[in-house]
Amino acid sequence: MRRSSSTELAQLVQRFFEDFLPGLRGMSTHTIRSYRDALVLFLRFLARDTRRRIETLELTELTATRVERFLMSLERERHNGITTRNTRLAALRTFSRFLAMQRPQCLAQFQSILNVPFKRGAREAPVEYFDSHELDALFKSIDRTSVSGMRDFALFALMFNTGARVQEILNLTAQDLRLDPPYQIRLHGKGNKIRLCPLWPATVKCLRVHIEQQARTQVDTDGARLFKNRSGAPLTRFGVRYLLRKYVRVGSDRVATLRDKRLHPHSMRHTTALSLLKSGVDFATISQWLGHSTLNVTMRYARSDIDLKRAALSQVFPDTIAPPKAGRLRIDGAELTNWLRRL
Repeated sequence: MRRSSSTELAQLVQRFFEDFLPGLRGMSTHTIRSYRDALVLFLRFLARDTRRRIETLELTELTATRVERFLMSLERERHNGITTRNTRLAALRTFSRFLAMQRPQCLAQFQSILNVPFKRGAREAPVEYFDSHELDALFKSIDRTSVSGMRDFALFALMFNTGARVQEILNLTAQDLRLDPPYQIRLHGKGNKIRLCPLWPATVKCLRVHIEQQARTQVDTDGARLFKNRSGAPLTRFGVRYLLRKYVRVGSDRVATLRDKRLHPHSMRHTTALSLLKSGVDFATISQWLGHSTLNVTMRYARSDIDLKRAALSQVFPDTIAPPKAGRLRIDGAELTNWLRRL
């Protein structure tokens, strides 16, 4: 195997993030950032392991053995869980596939990295979502008489209506809305995929009020972000998290169960999915509604909701284990032996 130049790895890394991931794979900005973080951690580990500077690392030093040691360091030194460990490995696997395509003469080296297994035992975190009375308490805690309160009400109403990811909502402009019948919204999802979602008349009413209020303080509303903060800058995910926590804290005075849940903006998406599922909407429609990559992602909601489990149990409850009716069982002499055998 030929010895690679010191700049070859840097050139391939740049091509991987600028061309391959966004262009050929169509990955979202957030996924690319996750891959970036994984590769930065790995290159730092590699530099420490080889006692070299990052800018002098060579392709020959990317081996399966070092990847395995890197994954062990994530768990021991950084105390990462199994899910995070597997996420980092997925990024390195994708990078290895890219390197194998770019340098086929090194196929065996990068194939060995692809053979590094994911670690089993990762537990699926329970889905946190709002019950109907909790959701009602959340919306009632928002003061709709203020400009910021109307914005917040429109924000969370739109999130619940569409089940969209937080960043999908924050990227919206007025041009993405159709506020005339049939009401609908255009969402830009992962992988730059575009999907349309219907809107309820109540949601449209909230949006109209919010847009009218925003138009009084802005000249260009068509190209501007739909939701902004007090400074006029686009609202961020951290801002949405702050607002949700504030209203959950207020709503917990009405519904105490809100105190016991770890709710976050993505919980609204879970709430939409489970509400659709309880209403009898099929999995394929929910998957398209939420922009899931596969039906397997949607199926996790069927495993999460206790009400669905109770309904399923009530339908299959066998009569043979039903509790006995009140009163003493009368058994004649001829049946006594058979009765005793059945005990």
